[in-house]
Amino acid sequence: MKNMKDSIEKSFLNSAEEIKKAASLSEVIENAITEIINCIERGKKIIIFGNGGSAADAQHIAAEFISKFKKNRRSLPAIALTTDTSILTSIGNDFSFDCIFSRQCESLVVEGDIVIGISTSGNSINVKNGIIKSKERKAKTIGLLGNNGGIIKEYVDIPIIVDCSSTSNIQEVHRVIYHIICEYVESKTT
Repeated sequence: MKNMKDSIEKSFLNSAEEIKKAASLSEVIENAITEIINCIERGKKIIIFGNGGSAADAQHIAAEFISKFKKNRRSLPAIALTTDTSILTSIGNDFSFDCIFSRQCESLVVEGDIVIGISTSGNSINVKNGIIKSKERKAKTIGLLGNNGGIIKEYVDIPIIVDCSSTSNIQEVHRVIYHIICEYVESKTT
């Protein structure tokens, strides 16, 4: 069992190291926070989407804004585009999986909204297409991305790139980042 214990300890230390490296993203995270606060102050909303674990993260972020993060305050407008199975399956069936987010953005995003696309690879076509459609609708876009940012970094206004190749470590760092964002947005919009 010593090998298992060593392996578990190594996993914790590896995660801690990736989180520590992410401190270098402070300036770009601050830019994202500023844009989100400005969006809310203008009476606009935050729209979030991603695939798989990132879909769950999109829902988590929306819940933190709508309900609360650390303290009671007014509800902040946020929508996760990953929750309506009828919409997801009809778009996937009638158009394609690549259009799942762009079709929703076409109808829901308005000028001045903030759109957050999450992709651990940085290469999710449906996330890229949702970002492109959101920019056409004059929204400000943020990418929570992994690896080297992939293709999506070229399309978002604010790329937040966790430069790591391990999906699980990218997801862990993304969670720390969006919790930081939620905390600061909450503190400035109460």
